Amino acid sequence: MRVSLRALAEPLPGDSAAAPPLLDPAGPEIVLGSTVGGFDLTTPVAASTTTMFGPRGAALAGAEGPLFVADTGHHRLLVWRRRPIADHAPADFLIGQPDFAHEGRNAKGEPGAATLNVPTGVAASGEVLAVADAWNHRVLIWRGLPEANNQPADVVLGQADFGGMLANRGGEVGADTLNWCYGVSIVGQSLIVCDTGNRRVLLWHEIPTANGTPADLVLGQGRMDCRDENGGIGVDARGMRWPHSAAVAGETLLVADSGNNRVMVWRGMPRQNGAPADFLIGQINPSASEHNRANYRPDAASLNMPYACAVMGNDILVADTANSRLLGFAISELATGAPARAVHGQPDFQSKGDNRWRTPVRDSLCWPYGVTSVGDAAVVADSGNNRVMLWRAAS
Repeated sequence: MRVSLRALAEPLPGDSAAAPPLLDPAGPEIVLGSTVGGFDLTTPVAASTTTMFGPRGAALAGAEGPLFVADTGHHRLLVWRRRPIADHAPADFLIGQPDFAHEGRNAKGEPGAATLNVPTGVAASGEVLAVADAWNHRVLIWRGLPEANNQPADVVLGQADFGGMLANRGGEVGADTLNWCYGVSIVGQSLIVCDTGNRRVLLWHEIPTANGTPADLVLGQGRMDCRDENGGIGVDARGMRWPHSAAVAGETLLVADSGNNRVMVWRGMPRQNGAPADFLIGQINPSASEHNRANYRPDAASLNMPYACAVMGNDILVADTANSRLLGFAISELATGAPARAVHGQPDFQSKGDNRWRTPVRDSLCWPYGVTSVGDAAVVADSGNNRVMLWRAAS
C-alpha cells in the first residue's frame, strides 16, 4: 500500500484532542507584510513600504508602539511610529537603506552606524533599541528610540567601531567580540545577547554606553575565550549549540538553544560564568538533543529547532520554529520535560507542517523565527510567510 508523506504528517483519528488556544482564535489583530504569505517564486519580494522578506525579529517598545521589524532579507529595519491599526500598513521610516525601494547588505556599501547586514533579533524598551546585526557580527544600540530615516546608532558591541564587520574582530573570541549574534533582550538596565556563532550567551549588567564594551558574564562556555560546541564537554545542562533567543520572567532566565532542540531554564539569574541550567524544556534529560525527541511527530513536550522565547502573562511563549507552531508553557509548571499547556499554528500537539501543509491563511505559521510580547500582545515574525503578526492572547 502506498502512503503519501502528507498522510504520514497528519494526525490519525483520535490521535490527539484539540489543544487549548494560545492566542485569540479569531485570528491576529494585525498582519503586516505579505498579503498572501509564503514564497511565490514567480513574484520577487520587492522592497517597499509594506513588504518584508523573511523577517526574523520584531518588537513593540510599548503597548502603543513604536514597532520595529527586522526585515532580514532586505537588510533593513522598518519602523512604525505608532502601533499599526490596519493590515499591511506602510512603515513610517527605515534604517539601513537609502529609501524604501532599495535593498542590499550594508546598503551595498561599507558598514556604518546606520547600515545592516542580515538583521535578526530586535529588543526595544521605552528609551533603548538594540538590534542584532548578525552578519556584521555586532549589536547596534540606540540610546533614545530612533525617530527618522537612517538615524545612526549610538553604540556598537562586538566591534571596536562602526566600520568593523569581521567575526570576532578577525581574531580570537573574547569578552568584547561577537560571531553571528542572533538574539538580543533588554531586561531592566541589563542587556542579553545570544552570540550564536560562538555558542554562548553574553550578559551586560548595564546597557553599554561605549563602543566595544566587554560583557560581564558568559553562559554556554566556562570562559570568555572559548567557543566550543556544547562547551566542549558534550550535551549537558551547561553548554549550548545554537542559542538564538533569551527571555526573563521575574528572576527566571530562559534561552532557546535551537541546535539542541530545547529551552534552557535558570531559576535565578546566573552569577557565575558557565552556570548550568536548572532544567530543560523540550528534552527529558540534559544529554538529549534530538528534534521532537527522536520522533517524526511532535507532542506537547517536544521541540524542533526553537528559535525564540518570550514571556506573556503567566506563560512562556516558545517559537517551535521547524514544527511551524507556537507553544505556551505555564511559568508555575516549568520543569524538565514539562508539557506545553497550549499551542498555536497547528490544530493539536501532534501536528506539524508549514501552514498546516496547506496554502497560507491568516492564522497559519511557516517557520516562525521570532516572538516577543508586550502585555497581552504577541509580536510574531512569521518568516516563511514574509509577514509579522500582532496577536492578542486568548481570553
